[in-house]
Amino acid sequence: MHAVVDHFRELSRIPRCSGHEEQVREFLQDWARINGFSSRTDAAGNLLVTVPASPGQEQAPVIVLQGHMDMVCEKNLDSSHDFTIDPLELLIEGEWLQAAETTLGADNGAGLALAMTLAEQKDLAHPPLELLFTVDEESGLTGASSLESDFLTGKVLMVS
Repeated sequence: MHAVVDHFRELSRIPRCSGHEEQVREFLQDWARINGFSSRTDAAGNLLVTVPASPGQEQAPVIVLQGHMDMVCEKNLDSSHDFTIDPLELLIEGEWLQAAETTLGADNGAGLALAMTLAEQKDLAHPPLELLFTVDEESGLTGASSLESDFLTGKVLMVS
């Protein structure tokens, strides 16, 4: 669980309002490269990270894990937070993780962090994975709606 929270904290440092996912996409591409995963983008700006199967699982069907890179960018009326440049200020209140004066970005930062952590697990047997990170979900599902049929190898049963 610590790895998931660490990834979430990293993502929280990156401004990522709908329509402005460039920085988070670059971050995820760098993360993929560092971990030896290939990645590519489509015309809409969606990112696909390909994670090879564990030994012995190469013939298993590809599993697609999908999340969106953008977040709801809302703040308190008296907040000076600028979502175009400021990282989120995360706070721990008891057992709760919160953001100071803004939305937390857990939708879908938590999904991205979970997918990243799963892909990094060397001791977990898994089939080939495709991590599909879409754009502009919060203001119109633009990325998911514009997916081309040949962008993925695996089958997507549902996207958010």
